Amino acid sequence: MHQFTEDALTEAVLATINADNPRVQEVTTSLVRHLHAFIREVEPTEEEWFTAIDFLTRTGHMCDDKRQEFILLSDTMGVTMLVDAINHRMAEGATETTVTGPFHAAAMEMENGAMIARGPEAQGEHLAVVRGRVIDVNGNPLTGVKLDVWQSDDDGFYDLQDEDQPEMNLRGIFTTNDRGEYWFRTVKPSSYPIPTDGPVGELLLATGRHPMRPAHIHFMLTHPGHKRLITHVFVEGDEYLDSDAVFGVKDSLVVPFVLNEDMEKAAELEFPGPFYEAEFDFVLEAA
Repeated sequence: MHQFTEDALTEAVLATINADNPRVQEVTTSLVRHLHAFIREVEPTEEEWFTAIDFLTRTGHMCDDKRQEFILLSDTMGVTMLVDAINHRMAEGATETTVTGPFHAAAMEMENGAMIARGPEAQGEHLAVVRGRVIDVNGNPLTGVKLDVWQSDDDGFYDLQDEDQPEMNLRGIFTTNDRGEYWFRTVKPSSYPIPTDGPVGELLLATGRHPMRPAHIHFMLTHPGHKRLITHVFVEGDEYLDSDAVFGVKDSLVVPFVLNEDMEKAAELEFPGPFYEAEFDFVLEAA
């Protein structure tokens, strides 16, 4: 007679797992052990357990082709950054990685110097130019690197969140020249809240956490023979650098956005007034 008791249940479940794939066996058995250990530690009531099931169900219902609530949950629990750190133990000197985030989407290829802001913010007071180089860990410039760039507007919204923004606003793909240089015009990004209208927002509120991300620009760099790099460039001085809701900040990725009031230079850039300048050099690791 089988006795699936509190003390015997974990081993009974483990005994049923006989996967052909060794990795499936390892992951599944570890999951069962840790999940059962968690249940034994917190001893949830049945009401609490069904609340958890409802939370996960509603998280799934919030997912579509423009929003991934499970990625948002992973981000806010620090899991995404932990997975990122484990999978990207970089060579010394290589640019550090950080989370992809839920707002990456298709973008157009553009010439260096192009303006990626196509909404009303393009005539605003927070215009910026971002430039730099892409090199390898030995300092050699890399030609032909694709830099996929995306960011929020100066109010903290991505085009996917804001139906009033033009399609593909504040997105672009640039290619480094023969000196490894890239540059583009944009707006200085703003800190913003992650979406809080779903289960993840409820969890943040219940645990006394704020939903804010510090201002940043996303980059995805690809080049033949080198590892793909997904990272951010953060704005120095942002009040949320030490409390990023998704734990994505690294000191090496924080750069100053310096105000430039040279009107002749502004005119050259086709800016109507003072603008911000930021420089960041990316270092790619060989594949």
